[in-house]
Amino acid sequence: MTLAGRVDVHHHFTSPAWLDWAEERGVVNREKLPWWTRWDLDTALEVMDKTGIETSVMTVAMLGRFHERAQRQESARVALRAAADVVEASPGRFAFFTPVFLDDLELSEWSVRHGLDELGAIGVSTRTSVDGAVLGDESHDRLLQELNDRSAVISTHPMEVPAGGKDGNAGLPGMPPFVCDFLMDTTRAAINLIRNGTLDRYPNLSFILPHGGGFLPYMATRLELFGGKLTPGIEPGRVRDYLHRFYFDTAGPMSPSATPTLLATVDPGRILFGTDWPPTPAHVIADSVAPALDSDPFLSEQQLQDINRENALRLMPALARAR
Repeated sequence: MTLAGRVDVHHHFTSPAWLDWAEERGVVNREKLPWWTRWDLDTALEVMDKTGIETSVMTVAMLGRFHERAQRQESARVALRAAADVVEASPGRFAFFTPVFLDDLELSEWSVRHGLDELGAIGVSTRTSVDGAVLGDESHDRLLQELNDRSAVISTHPMEVPAGGKDGNAGLPGMPPFVCDFLMDTTRAAINLIRNGTLDRYPNLSFILPHGGGFLPYMATRLELFGGKLTPGIEPGRVRDYLHRFYFDTAGPMSPSATPTLLATVDPGRILFGTDWPPTPAHVIADSVAPALDSDPFLSEQQLQDINRENALRLMPALARAR
């Protein structure tokens, strides 16, 4: 059975218009990019219709790095305009997060104003770390304060692989980063937000952790036992309270082994449906991921309905108003 009305909070959007713009400037070569950058509206809607997704919330991708702020801002402007155009062309089917940049707070402030205030984004997206600075670092406080004032939803996603592999290379040779390293980067960011007091200082922020929160639910008890060994330390009795400040998307983790851990650790009202499309191919979502979630024996009918739809609408009321 495929349930209708899902809200997908984990949908990667690489705009064809942005690719045109970037190719003209020699930033990217379409033919050398991975398959998941071949985003197009018809395919997106086909995947959504096949899997019962009513609305997808897009994370706006911009491949390539610019060193000058003017170029980075123009890159973001092109990509955000394209996302807003998709939303306008397909009412109720799409929404989007505006990106913030942990290594450039001024650019982030512009993106927040432009994306949220002018184009109608429903939240912001950020990497879990940039150049070794993990989300929650004190250098991010000014940005997080502004987002806290807006009671913003912050969708997070890993992109970097921790160093320390053979010969000083990042990651484990032969193992793609999405298998393990990305999950660790998400876990590190969540713990950093806890231990640095970010969640206490900015109580109005709502963080979405991808891929079921990485390893965080699995190691929650370990954090309770050894949190006092961190610097600064984490009070063991507060670990569960902090876990309930996060939202966790289902991209990848829901299975007979993972679901019980997630449900035992976090509030089911904070689990959100996510596909991670198109990096996760359409046939995997349609043939494996969505059916496994819908038939998960550990989820009640009400919990499934909440995960697929209601939890996202409660978190982001603008989605309901856009229908």
